[in-house]
Amino acid sequence: MARILIVDDDPDVVEAVQLCLAQKQHEVSTAFTRQEGYASFKQVKPDLVILDVMMEQPDDGMVLARQLRKDGFQGPIFMLTNINQVTGMDFGKDEEILPVDDFQQKPIDPQVLLSKVSELLARKVSKPC
Repeated sequence: MARILIVDDDPDVVEAVQLCLAQKQHEVSTAFTRQEGYASFKQVKPDLVILDVMMEQPDDGMVLARQLRKDGFQGPIFMLTNINQVTGMDFGKDEEILPVDDFQQKPIDPQVLLSKVSELLARKVSKPC
């Protein structure tokens, strides 16, 4: 199936998402900080990246998403976060500030997670070169 990188500082979220994705035979790598995530990204070369927004710094996920795009990553980035609940502000995808393909609030139902991942991976395959 697909190589997926999860970058989130919450080990419970990482484990839950990893278990869901492993059931669908995806090859899952994990990282718990922006720096680990970037290093893993370069090593793993994932098909899909799942990011949290707030990790060590409140904008780590945003910074990492922008860095991945700057480095030429054209694969899907799926932002999975609870920033809206924490800040009370309404965040969503934005080409410049938050260059991601989908943005979902935690907690996410496992079936919704799997559906979103399948949808994003299908989009990647259908994009022209």
